[in-house]
Amino acid sequence: MLRGVDLELFPGQIVALVGENGAGKSTLLRILVGLETPDLGELRRVERVGYCPQEAALYARLTVREHFRLFGSAVGLSVEQINQAAEELLDQLSFAQYADSVTDELSLGTKAKLNLALALLGEPRLVLLDEPHASFDWDTYLRFWELAKLRRQDGTCIVIVSHRTDDTELCDQVYNLSNGKLGRVS
Repeated sequence: MLRGVDLELFPGQIVALVGENGAGKSTLLRILVGLETPDLGELRRVERVGYCPQEAALYARLTVREHFRLFGSAVGLSVEQINQAAEELLDQLSFAQYADSVTDELSLGTKAKLNLALALLGEPRLVLLDEPHASFDWDTYLRFWELAKLRRQDGTCIVIVSHRTDDTELCDQVYNLSNGKLGRVS
């Protein structure tokens, strides 16, 4: 249960959210994205939020490209914008060879790439990532951080739930969630 969480996020920040399993990190992200409602308090959001849940929200029988079309149209992108964004993200995360593969046939790591790419569609100003790179190989993990730094330069705020201590060194702010309370670590 979350108690008195006070979190202010700014453009161009990468923020790490750490804490023990069950501390409420995923719940906090679901509240921030609007999937859960807080019992008390006030929440102010930017116009477009990208969300990468821990469990990939993918359709087994759709191809990677079809996912881009579906999610891209849901955020109001034109066909041309969807195609351009898809090509860029497929290249940046190095999984273009799977563009026409059915999701059911993808490895766990490739599904994680797709899950992340869908959260980045439409260039959201706030991106909430719940352990986005848990299934990534080392090369993809490095590509992820290159992409995060590029998005930060564009003024995007990125919040990453992570259990990796080396991640926190790459972040502007680190918050620890413990016993339902959020404390700033750095």
